[in-house]
Amino acid sequence: MTKIIPGALVNTMIRDRLVRTSITKDSFLYFFHFYYAHYVKYETADFQKEIIHNLEKSAVENLYIVAFRGSGKSTMVTTAYPIWAILGKQQKKFCIIFCQTKAQAKQHMMNIRAELENNDVLKRDLGPFQEESDEWGSNSLVFKKHGARITVASSDQSIRGLRHNEHRPDLIICDDVEDVQSTRTREGRDKTYNWLRGEVVPAGDKNTRLIIVGNLLHEDSLLMRIKDEIAQGRARGIFKEYPLLDKDDVCLWPGKYKDSKDIEEEKLKVASEISWQREYLLRIIPSDDQVIYPEWINYYDELPGAQHKAYRGTYAGVDLAISSEESADFTAIVSAHVYGRAEKLRIYILPNPIRQKLNFPAQVDLMRDFKATQMPKSTDRFFVESVAYQEALPQMLEMHGIEAESIKPKGDKRTRLSLTSTSIKSGIIKFPRQGCEDLIRELVGFGVEKHDDLADAFSLLVNTTMDHHSQEPTWLMSFLGYEEDRTIYYSDYIDVG
Repeated sequence: MTKIIPGALVNTMIRDRLVRTSITKDSFLYFFHFYYAHYVKYETADFQKEIIHNLEKSAVENLYIVAFRGSGKSTMVTTAYPIWAILGKQQKKFCIIFCQTKAQAKQHMMNIRAELENNDVLKRDLGPFQEESDEWGSNSLVFKKHGARITVASSDQSIRGLRHNEHRPDLIICDDVEDVQSTRTREGRDKTYNWLRGEVVPAGDKNTRLIIVGNLLHEDSLLMRIKDEIAQGRARGIFKEYPLLDKDDVCLWPGKYKDSKDIEEEKLKVASEISWQREYLLRIIPSDDQVIYPEWINYYDELPGAQHKAYRGTYAGVDLAISSEESADFTAIVSAHVYGRAEKLRIYILPNPIRQKLNFPAQVDLMRDFKATQMPKSTDRFFVESVAYQEALPQMLEMHGIEAESIKPKGDKRTRLSLTSTSIKSGIIKFPRQGCEDLIRELVGFGVEKHDDLADAFSLLVNTTMDHHSQEPTWLMSFLGYEEDRTIYYSDYIDVG
């Protein structure tokens, strides 16, 4: 404590209530190191001071924090800050703290209540308080002297219309509202995001402050989505990331981890490289069975265009769904401009692939419209997976004047996607900067994401295109003992990058 608050001042604050309340009302840094000094077991790190500064400098600015496990973020943000936000200069009246489960919510409430009951100085300065349960099933601490309330709830509890007297929530804190399991699928991540935007944020008012803290769980987790929104100017607030080791491998908390030996001992406790990278270094690394890695994805800014000499046509892979029922898969169409052949083959995936729930007649209509608008040339091709009832679709398309090549899949879905990995990594396949986020998410998360329809259509498109256009020139095939009548054009071997 004395490294933050001078010893002489500490003694004065202990003796004089007016002095301590005056000082701690303006400074959360002093408040935390005085009332919560028993939590400060190591010298406060610079990143922790920065968190405290961002908490105290504004009563309304949204704050989002991703920090390594054991960084003290929950102690500062969830246990201490709500109390200061009421007692201090921000004068908050209604704070809601959200956790993922009711058990976690109960634990947070117990932590806050225990502090108020056992911390005699804090109890005298903030109390009295009383605990209440409301019709929403959430637990609250009410501070009548300050006209304030702290409510702790789980993310599955509805808070529509929740008020404390005339006050709507003016401080909302979300602490670890996701975990590894809930972020495994796009459906789970969407559920949490929609809950935040559809339930939590509307519960507040014009000057409500939103604070979210957590670990790095997934590249598409709630906090990572908000990070992207802030970067794109679609959301406001401060986003901070605090890994245990920075990019130069310098420890952010030297007071706790004095040398590399201490860090290595912490790593041995974790005993999992994936967990260590994710929870301490804030790096998402794939599991051993991942098929496509995100760093393999190559992007393009502009298409070479259909007038390029090496342009062969627009090809589309089609993965069909059996029905449009809610439980059914999606019908997916992934298309690409294809250039060159053999070692000069390049496949430029086009933005905005289609993924819809459609019945059989609607699938025919969709492909007919797609052909008319996106694939007008005779060199353009549909590749349709031919299994079960889907074998009838090429015949139906032919009746409507749409030529489609029926492809019998080889191997299982994972094997087919694996066959595309080398072409993705080498840059033969390129993706647009924007418009293929869902497709890339399915490729990178294959085997984890709930849906893989776009990934199936992609592998069908790529593998069939590779089969058709990766062969060697006729003269070389003849030299090697192959016989095939094929016309070879100079444009087939123009490099398109």
